[in-house]
Amino acid sequence: MTSVAGVVLAAGAGARMGGPKAEIEIDGDRLLDHCVQVLRAAGCLPVYAVVRGATLVRQAEAVVNDAPDRGLLSSLRLGVAAAGHADAIAVVLVDMPGITAAGTRAVVQAWRPGRIAVARYADRAGHPIVMARDMWGSALAMAGPDDGARAYLGAHPDLIDEIGVGGSGADLDTPEELETWRRQRGR
Repeated sequence: MTSVAGVVLAAGAGARMGGPKAEIEIDGDRLLDHCVQVLRAAGCLPVYAVVRGATLVRQAEAVVNDAPDRGLLSSLRLGVAAAGHADAIAVVLVDMPGITAAGTRAVVQAWRPGRIAVARYADRAGHPIVMARDMWGSALAMAGPDDGARAYLGAHPDLIDEIGVGGSGADLDTPEELETWRRQRGR
């Protein structure tokens, strides 16, 4: 049976937001908890949360990034290393409150060895991204400090399967985007 581990990247400083995004609450849930719950409900086990400092992690294994200022790549490396025993790894970003369990499950279930499964929202491709651990290793080797898998995906478009999902792939980077998100949902 194929095992897919989940990784939430949540160690960023949230400079444009004015503080770390993992602790932001929407509808009574922290963004970190929402992402962990989505990965678990999608069948990812175990789930790892790459966090900064003493961030409380529930229902996932905490992986502390002691050097989060080195960029997203430092967190991605830690998450991939922690999940290195799995056949594949599903990665999400903590600042995406619109990802859903059903959409994430569809991407996870669509993944096949030798392929890359990527969520496709109405307007763009996004997270989760699911690929085999060796492919993640190759992606890490090609990545810049804040690029994640972008260079690898760009170099291998023939391996990508985009899976249409509901929800929103929007990420929240500023207080204004957060306020717009809340206002659009009437909360």
